[in-house]
Amino acid sequence: MALKSLRELVEIASGKGSRKLVVAVAQDEDVLGAVKLAAQAGIVVPVLVGDGESIRSAADAAGLDLSSVEIIHEPDKVRACSRAVEYIREGRAQLLMKGMVSTGLLVKAIIDKESGLLSGSLLSHLALFESPYYHKIICVTDAALNISPDLNDKACIINNAVAAFHRLGISLPKVGVLAAVETVNPKMEATVHAAMLTMMQKRKQITGCLVDGPLALDNAISPVAARHKGIVSEVAGDADILLAPDLNSGNILYKMFSFLGGAQGAAIVTGAVVPVVLTSRADPENSKFLSIALGAAMI
Repeated sequence: MALKSLRELVEIASGKGSRKLVVAVAQDEDVLGAVKLAAQAGIVVPVLVGDGESIRSAADAAGLDLSSVEIIHEPDKVRACSRAVEYIREGRAQLLMKGMVSTGLLVKAIIDKESGLLSGSLLSHLALFESPYYHKIICVTDAALNISPDLNDKACIINNAVAAFHRLGISLPKVGVLAAVETVNPKMEATVHAAMLTMMQKRKQITGCLVDGPLALDNAISPVAARHKGIVSEVAGDADILLAPDLNSGNILYKMFSFLGGAQGAAIVTGAVVPVVLTSRADPENSKFLSIALGAAMI
């Protein structure tokens, strides 16, 4: 099974009923526009944390009716993030979303050892893209959080992405571990990590997926390129998940898909006790809506 369209996320989420979404520092017109779409689709019931007056102004601009929406007034952004996380910890909501606040402030609240939401050893970001040039939905990870992941970090990032795919009904996703070339070069750490991760999957240290690498991007997504290079692989040309070597390359790939590749995207953070909807400030409203749907579909 493979996802062909991001709209399928809306269908999956709708089939699971609505759940509470708490937005940290919610005074953001684009975010509230996406929240409005998700509420209209019956996916979420929003709870908005932040400066009350600013939230009402942004909601008015977004066309979001606040008559039945809970607003938690907290003008300080650090405390707003903490209160949103606390709301989740109390079991009062099942989904968290970043509003008009830096990723760093929200992540700091999530990973707090005493009051945070960390469920595993590592938070990681994943983005799903629907590209007119690929035959199914493809994932890029990690484009936002882990700057220079080591081998163990990369194994955790794979596990987080695979767990997300399992929740979406894809039982054996194919992971392409990216590098600049498809051969192992001891001077290029990304190629060495890729080969080790491939062997870890073969030896069942990484499970629930197929892993192959190093793969250059063309070999990971193009069967023609893979055949031309003589690569025989169940992953090459048909990857579901692209593991970037580091945050720089992952972020560039993310934005290439978005701004030059004609792709629609949806993004979340995994590794917390609930999905965290985290998109770029530059992402359009529909991308933010699809990101909410992605998080909701994983619950």
